[in-house]
Amino acid sequence: MVEVRSPYSGKVVGQAPKSGADDARRAIDAAARALESPLPAHKRAEILVKTAGLIGRRHEEVARTISEEAGKPIKTARVEASRAMSTYTFAAVEARKLVGEMIPMDAAQAGEGKLAFTLRRPIGVVGAISPFNFPCNLVAHKIAPALAAGCPVVLKPASATPLSALLLAELEHEAGLPEGWLTVLVGPASEIGDVLVEDERVRMITFTGSSEVGWKLQERAPRKRVKLELGNSTPVIVAADADVETAAAKLAANAFAFAGQSCISVQRIYVERPVLDAFLAAFVPKVEALKVGDPADDDTDVGPVIDAEARERILAWIAEADGEVLTGGEQDGLIRPTVIANVSDHAKVSCQEVFGPVVIVNPIGSVDEGIERANGTRYGLQAGVFTASIDTALRAADRLDFGGVIVNEAPTFRSDQMPYGGVKDSGNTREGPAYAVREMTEEHLVVVQR
Repeated sequence: MVEVRSPYSGKVVGQAPKSGADDARRAIDAAARALESPLPAHKRAEILVKTAGLIGRRHEEVARTISEEAGKPIKTARVEASRAMSTYTFAAVEARKLVGEMIPMDAAQAGEGKLAFTLRRPIGVVGAISPFNFPCNLVAHKIAPALAAGCPVVLKPASATPLSALLLAELEHEAGLPEGWLTVLVGPASEIGDVLVEDERVRMITFTGSSEVGWKLQERAPRKRVKLELGNSTPVIVAADADVETAAAKLAANAFAFAGQSCISVQRIYVERPVLDAFLAAFVPKVEALKVGDPADDDTDVGPVIDAEARERILAWIAEADGEVLTGGEQDGLIRPTVIANVSDHAKVSCQEVFGPVVIVNPIGSVDEGIERANGTRYGLQAGVFTASIDTALRAADRLDFGGVIVNEAPTFRSDQMPYGGVKDSGNTREGPAYAVREMTEEHLVVVQR
């Protein structure tokens, strides 16, 4: 068995059966058999809707599971549980309207007298690998679109946080999902992941995690469809004409949610010099007002990072940063929300993904400088800009080399129906049920002579 321990207390909060390579092969066998008896679209939609309803009925249990195993503050965990309901609901909609398209054959002389259209068919067995930081909703973003597309799933959740995935699987089966359509395997990535990569019956792998692991997966599976949602070093530009108080409030609230352990957690803030002092005067007190402590406490804003190794790495990066620490540091084994000013672009907290409660604030001479420095990273998931000028907003949106640009809102923002994904080292796909479903299907052409 795999013991699951609270990142806050270290206590065992649950156990999961430990799986290995043989279990992965059996799961793929079962998924391949499931494909032989396809579920019609209306049935898939009904199962997805029922799953959303079951999450709603057991909402507090789902939230508590997330909080206990991931150390996520309970109020944030409740939001994640609600978002998972939305993810399943949006996927159900896609199951009912998954269609191909008509081809205008008589647009060419050779096509006269012919009718043509495409059909979208499930790609096949999907291997899914999910991370620890959103153990419920990111799992939902793997499972729900795959089932909407008609694809059985073999899921490997993060070993640190498998309980939410196992609970979702329980709810799926309670909603009527037949055996073989979803198997959750908890165990070593070196065993389970290798089987998913090597078995030709797994036609697609969907992975959320580190860039290093993700791109290696793609290299190892060149004949599979490998879809990657990876990391970021999320930048925000605060223009001189921005509403500084609003920017400070939104960034303080979002930069440190779940102790900064999100791919789009705010990490780099570039502020035009005329408003730098006003921004820091508003921002730092709001950061210091965040409550750090027990994630089970309804008032807690920031809990622990996932484990001791992550904590020591983040503290080392803070110590070696070449700027001024305005607030933060270690407190009773936790990392307080940390703000560092005037940090060079080559410091780890600038150019790498911290994945912790750390934000840097640097002055810029212009928005154009901010855009250049924001782009000075190998990542490209989401970025933000605060400005009162639509021209500035559109110029930034055009020039920022990121999969998403969020204006006058923290770039930590994500709504589950929107296309979400990055460029450069941040990935090669777009999640959100409407977009993921299409990635999980193949287009087949039909031509009819009339």
